[in-house]
Amino acid sequence: MVRRLVGLVLAVGLLAGCAPRTPERQGAAWSYVDDRGITVTAPERPQRIVAQVSAAGALKDFGVTVVGTFGPLRTSSGGVEPEAGGIDPDAVTDVTGPGYGEVRIETLTSLRPQLVVSGKYKEFAGLWHLTEEQEKVVKPVAPTLGVAQSGIALPESIRKYKDLARALGGDVDSARVKADEERFTAAARRLRALGERMRAAGKTILAVGGVQDEYFVVVPARNPDLDYYVKELGLPITTPKNPDTAGGGYFERLSWENAGAYKADVLMWDTRPASFTPEQMKRNAVFAALPAAAANRFAGWDAVAPMSYASYAKIMTKLADQIGAVL
Repeated sequence: MVRRLVGLVLAVGLLAGCAPRTPERQGAAWSYVDDRGITVTAPERPQRIVAQVSAAGALKDFGVTVVGTFGPLRTSSGGVEPEAGGIDPDAVTDVTGPGYGEVRIETLTSLRPQLVVSGKYKEFAGLWHLTEEQEKVVKPVAPTLGVAQSGIALPESIRKYKDLARALGGDVDSARVKADEERFTAAARRLRALGERMRAAGKTILAVGGVQDEYFVVVPARNPDLDYYVKELGLPITTPKNPDTAGGGYFERLSWENAGAYKADVLMWDTRPASFTPEQMKRNAVFAALPAAAANRFAGWDAVAPMSYASYAKIMTKLADQIGAVL
């Protein structure tokens, strides 16, 4: 369960330099140095791309389409998983395997992929939704490319996908992308103003989630979005004292009996399907007694989403609306 939860909060490998990377041209060949430090090569610029769903969503927002995806694509009710962003499930082939980190290699091969893209979390081996063992099976079919999604703040994560999209032929300087970035900047200004307002009033936020057997408090610095909200926008999100190192340090695990260990004025709840909703968490008397829970001062935390301006402009605008409504 820890791996499953972290896989939803999961993000970024090796830190790259500040300057955008561009593909290296050698004759007709295409190459790109990914965030694992691996030089990924292809005879020509890849056109048939298979990607983990959030990577696919980010590439789409930057003008690059994919032919297949792996990872959560459809909800149990038939809708689109938030992790997939603007991907149309009917426009791609799902190659997800039966277990976490697995793909259906026959289906993948049938797509004739020229590149497989996924996020990389430096705390964990393999790529997101692609284990090391599965990657060994995939590599003879198509080269793999990892994009950093942990250890850096949100704007840098977005820039990494923008750089990759440019290298893959996406029109990352289009009017649409520029408009998305403007909306992202406007949402950031709203959150910064809310952060100033909360800090002046001595108010705090706690990012939380829960499953049947445990309650968890999220470590902001481990997540590109929360890290950005805290360090650059000034949202007062509390850091728990005892992160679970076995789980990569992404959260502190607590029993439900200790759900009152941290208090805050606003509770950001993990919206992933694997985590409880506020109503489910409030079935626990200790959690329900928290002042913020009792007053229904909740705001949703979209823990996994495509790293793009379009995606986070929407997420941050909604977050600003929700925090502003409960203050």
